Amino acid sequence: MSDLSALAEARPTPPAARRDVRFLPAPGAPPVEWVIADAPVDYPEAVAEMEARAAAIAEGRAAERVWLVEHPPLYTAGTSAQEADLLAPERFPVHRTGRGGQFTYHGPGQRVGYVMLDLKRRKPDVRLFVSALESWLIGTLARFNVAGERREDRVGVWVRRPDKGGGVEDKIAAIGIRVRRWVTFHGISLNVEPDLEHFSGIVPCGVALHGVTSLVDLGRPVTMADADTALRGAFEEVFGKTVRVEDRAG
Repeated sequence: MSDLSALAEARPTPPAARRDVRFLPAPGAPPVEWVIADAPVDYPEAVAEMEARAAAIAEGRAAERVWLVEHPPLYTAGTSAQEADLLAPERFPVHRTGRGGQFTYHGPGQRVGYVMLDLKRRKPDVRLFVSALESWLIGTLARFNVAGERREDRVGVWVRRPDKGGGVEDKIAAIGIRVRRWVTFHGISLNVEPDLEHFSGIVPCGVALHGVTSLVDLGRPVTMADADTALRGAFEEVFGKTVRVEDRAG
């Protein structure tokens, strides 16, 4: 495998694989580095750092890493993006990216988790990896008494909104990945307290029939630090031990 980019949004995990999974490394593997950016990160900088780290991991020169960031307001277009889904092209910068999926929004109040793992050290199964990312997000939400759910026809994590009417649901977390030489990069985004109106400039992930929500929108007074703590605990349950390193990846 040289480069896979579109499995995360374009090809949802088959129902048989949609279960809570553990995606642990081989025994004796070092912990995953856990890095939290201490300031907003420009998107091109993030992509450059991810690509450099993924290459180093593939060559055995660096440890696996999860990098948590916030971005200034922007839209990204994945490999399956349709131009008609970009409703306000002049509103924020638009970045064309190699991750799987369609149009997404990133901005303040949203925690983006860039996940750089070596699937050869775990299991070379991209769809199972996507299912593990879903399990991670669902476990994170459960720490705030939010019931996140999978959907057979859509990747990401969804919540039911009976307060809005029968059958209504909103997306609270997205997944879009790329895999090169069996090392993953890009990753997940969790809506903590972003400006939800900013999503109106796109059709998020190409899904027009459902809305978008956040932890704060659901009535959970969650800070970014709270979300980071929950993300780390849930990650370790699915992917194994982490070790906190410097506040900025390098």
